[in-house]
Amino acid sequence: MHVNDLLRIKGSALYTVGPDEPLARAVQTMVGADVGSLVVVEHDDDVVGMLTFREVMQAVVRTNGHLGELRVRTVMDDQPIICTLATELDEVRRIMLHHHARYMPVIDRQRLHGVISLYDVAKAVVETQDFETKMLKAYIRDWPEPEEKRNAA
Repeated sequence: MHVNDLLRIKGSALYTVGPDEPLARAVQTMVGADVGSLVVVEHDDDVVGMLTFREVMQAVVRTNGHLGELRVRTVMDDQPIICTLATELDEVRRIMLHHHARYMPVIDRQRLHGVISLYDVAKAVVETQDFETKMLKAYIRDWPEPEEKRNAA
């Protein structure tokens, strides 16, 4: 399975924020949309970073809970790990685990197509395994009896 397949199943809801937006407003967007990340874009939708709850929590700790006038730019990950539509899901899983990334923007031909979360990847793996298990069980149930057993009957 490729990222393109996962986005087709998942849908393409995408939440973005500008780098100069107040961090408090970005957090409100994340909470309101029930998402764990925002892609940071500027100008012509150029991806310049990623804001996740990890960066938000680090900022909360650093400022003793007072986000004040902090801007997204000051806390965002300005070098997010990305993938393309053609990246295989197994590779996405390896990259995310290696980099401890929970969210990965999907950028193909310099265009943002969506965000893949570790949850999306885990769900796809479980659904694939469930399907394979179902098919194997059906195959085993329909397994032909050994010839000796058929001839003895």
